[in-house]
Amino acid sequence: MTGIITLPLVPLRESNSERSEMTSQLLFGELVEIIEERESWFFVCNLADNYSGWIDSKMIKKLETEELSVLQNSPVFRITIPVSVCKKTTSDATMFLPGGSILYGIVDNELIIADENYIVEKSDIFVSKEVDGNQIIRLAIQYLNAPYLWGGKSILGLDCSGLTQLVFSISGIQLKRDASQQVEEGEVIDFLSEAQAGDLAFFENKEGKIIHVGILLNSQQIIHASGSVKIDNIDSQGIISSHTGEYSHKLRVIKRIIHD
Repeated sequence: MTGIITLPLVPLRESNSERSEMTSQLLFGELVEIIEERESWFFVCNLADNYSGWIDSKMIKKLETEELSVLQNSPVFRITIPVSVCKKTTSDATMFLPGGSILYGIVDNELIIADENYIVEKSDIFVSKEVDGNQIIRLAIQYLNAPYLWGGKSILGLDCSGLTQLVFSISGIQLKRDASQQVEEGEVIDFLSEAQAGDLAFFENKEGKIIHVGILLNSQQIIHASGSVKIDNIDSQGIISSHTGEYSHKLRVIKRIIHD
């Protein structure tokens, strides 16, 4: 059975309890496969990035086969700004959609999901068809000063890989969820001096495990989520904290996702 998220932001949890750790979030419009039902909880897999976890069954709408087919065969758009005001016309209610929310087959600012009509500002969903590193940077900069939140994927709080996944997905490029997974994608760039805007830089801990990721503005600066989303200096050793002036993350590898 497939379900769709029709709330702005739904926590994905490690186990079937409200007290359980939030490992990620599901955005409005994301489709999930319902793998298991346990009392009032579903164990689901996000069809976009194959990330799994538990969600409250009240926070998801099951889709009939025909409804799913209509959505999957519709053009896909995403909210490009951190927060967009959406109107539910059938109930005349307002809802705030986070950046990255998925809109299927929107026509004249309006879309229909499971008999509910939604209206979104057209300017909030425009994305240039020409994706380049500068566009990735423009999208990422919108999230400056957003607080760090483990598992978060919105302006109200996000983690390092949540930031990278979010801004790339808005541009139509789907990355995996965690930094340790994202490092498997793209082309290796041998030297920091060869880095371009939009390249991803990955960082390791003392055991050599990838624990952090950020987006390079150029070969000297990086935007990343650490405490908050911020821009720091970087060199071949790693990130230099603007707060302490010391190295905060050890550089492991640079990967290029977008090619000219």
